[in-house]
Amino acid sequence: MKAARINRYKQAVPTIEEIPMPDIGEEDVLVKVLAASINPIDLKTKDGGLRMLLNYQMPLTLGSDFAGVIVQAGRHVQKFQPGDAVYGRVQKNRIGTFAEYLAVSQKDIAFKPKNLSFEEAAAIPLVGLTSYQALHDIMLIQPNQKVLIQAGSGGIGTIAIQIAKNLGAFVATTTSQKNTALVRSLGADLVIDYKTEDFTDLKDYDHVFDTQGGQTLADAFKIIKAGGNVVTISGLPTAQFAKEAGLPLWKRGLFAIASRRLTNLAKKRAASYTFLFMKPSGQQLQLLTEMIEQGQIKPIVDRIFPLAAIQEAFAYSKAGHARGKIILKIADEVEKTS
Repeated sequence: MKAARINRYKQAVPTIEEIPMPDIGEEDVLVKVLAASINPIDLKTKDGGLRMLLNYQMPLTLGSDFAGVIVQAGRHVQKFQPGDAVYGRVQKNRIGTFAEYLAVSQKDIAFKPKNLSFEEAAAIPLVGLTSYQALHDIMLIQPNQKVLIQAGSGGIGTIAIQIAKNLGAFVATTTSQKNTALVRSLGADLVIDYKTEDFTDLKDYDHVFDTQGGQTLADAFKIIKAGGNVVTISGLPTAQFAKEAGLPLWKRGLFAIASRRLTNLAKKRAASYTFLFMKPSGQQLQLLTEMIEQGQIKPIVDRIFPLAAIQEAFAYSKAGHARGKIILKIADEVEKTS
C-alpha cells in the first residue's frame, strides 16, 4: 500500500512510499482510509517537536485522524463489521493515517456521521475530541460562563466555538477581519481582530482555550478570573501532566522548571493552568457524531488535496492561513458504505 512517511526528524516533507499492509490484533479493525486530515501535531511530529513526549521509530508513517470503511475485523470486535463507515483518532503510539490502509483499535473509532462526506468526517476527530475534552471535561463549562477561544478560524477554533456555544457559554474569539463573518456564523458572540485589537482588554473571563502558546498564552492570565481555567494545547507541559502521563522523574523535573512561569501566573490569579494532550476516545467521538447529525456542530473544510500532493498540503498547512481543516483524500468512496 501507499503511505506518506518520514525517514528522519526534520525531513523537509513526507514522501510517498510502498509499504506492507498492516496486521490487525484481536481488538482491531482494518480500515480502507478514504480521507485524513493534516493537523499541527503532524508538523510537530515531523520536525521532532514531540520527542520529549513520544519516542517514534523511523521510518514513520504520519497522520492522526481519518475516515474510511472497515474491510476486516479482529475476532473480538463486536460493534463493528466489514462495510461499516467509521472515523477516528488513533492512539499516539499507532499513528499512520496518511496511508491507504490502517489498523486501529475498536475503542478509538465511531460510526461516521451519516450527514457528512468522508472528507468532512475526517476533519472532526482530532479537533473535535481536543475541543470537547478542553471545554467539557476540564473547564466544565456552565451556561453563561465566558470563554475566550484563540484563533477561532483555525481547525480547533472552528469546532471549539460550536461546542462552547452548545454548552451555553458566551464565546469570544480572536481572528483576522476577513474571517469575522465565518466565526460569527459558528456562534462567536465577540470577535477580536488580533491585528488591530488586544484581547487583554477583556476582563473576568471564566476560561481561556489557548492554541497559540508563547506570550499569547502568558497574556491569557491577564483576563482570567479567580477560579478560572486556562487550558492550552500549545504551551508547556507541567509536572502534573508528566506524572499523569507516567513519564520518568527527570522529565517531571524538567517540565516543572520549564512551566514555572505559567504555573506562577496561575497561582497569582488563583486560577488553573492545564496542558492538554488529547486522548483518543471512540465513546466521546460517538457523542460528537450525535451532535453533528443533530446539526449542532459542523466541520469547516478549507482545502482537499490528493495524497500524491502531500508536500503541497504540508506547505499550505505550515503557512498557517487555513480556514478550518486541510484534508488529504486518500481514495475514492467505495460502494455499500453506511
